[in-house]
Formats: sequence, C-alpha cells, structure tokens
Amino acid sequence: MGVSGAGKTTIGQALANELGWRFIDADDYHPEANVAKMARGEPLGDEDRWPWLDRLNSMIKEEERAVLACSALKERYRQRLARGIEGLRWVYLKADAALIGSRLAQRRHRYMPASLLESQFAALEPPAQALTVDVSADVAACVAAIAARLRD
Repeated sequence: MGVSGAGKTTIGQALANELGWRFIDADDYHPEANVAKMARGEPLGDEDRWPWLDRLNSMIKEEERAVLACSALKERYRQRLARGIEGLRWVYLKADAALIGSRLAQRRHRYMPASLLESQFAALEPPAQALTVDVSADVAACVAAIAARLRD
C-alpha cells in the first residue's frame, strides 16, 4: 500500500513472482465511475471506495496467497479490505513527496493524474502495523527485503 507512484504495481508484481503468488492490481477493479472521476482530476470519496474495497476483499478471500497492490491510504480502508481475512500482512511502500512527484512526472498512468498526488499524501494514514519499505531503493532490493520479512 502507498500513494500513487510508490511502486505498488512494479514491486507487487515482482514480489508475487518471487513468492509464486497471484498478483492483483486493485486499479484493474475500479468501477468506470471511479475511473472517470479520477481521470477528471477529482479525488475519490469514501462512498466511491466502499464497493470497490468490498469487491477486493471478496477476491482476496478466494485466494490462498496473493499480493494485492492497493493504495489503502486510510486505516478504515485497510480494515475494510482485511475484514474476515486471517494472516493478512500490510507492506507500506514509503517515499517522500519529492521522489514520488519526480516519478509521476515521468510516467503516464491510464487514469491517475499527477495532480492528485497532493490529495493522496493529505489522505495518507501510515499503518501502525506494517512492513515499511523505503522505495528510494531499487525494485530488486525492495522485493528482497519484503520477501525475507514475509518468509520469517
């Protein structure tokens, strides 16, 4: 979990490959209305997120082991995602706004404009119970650190 541009998809896919688990990108499951709203540069509200988070929760429950890439910026979102799931572990991909801003300036997301980054940092509630990884390191180092801690 983390803000847009933290590397959730890139690191998540690499981690899932390393562990031999399924990778799920939460962005692929947003309803069209959410995608359209974000594409217009409008941040999502809780009412936009609840059905999406409930769908992701159901998907995770069907998996024995999976890596889910999801912003999950607020504690209440993480609680909704984790409802009824034993053994779920959070990985917080942490970086400062300057690093993330430079990454977003160099990429084109299919609907998430860089203009929403400020709202993401404003909404971010860092998790109290998570594996925290500084994503200023390269992908391989991040994946190795996460995999080692998950295997403990």
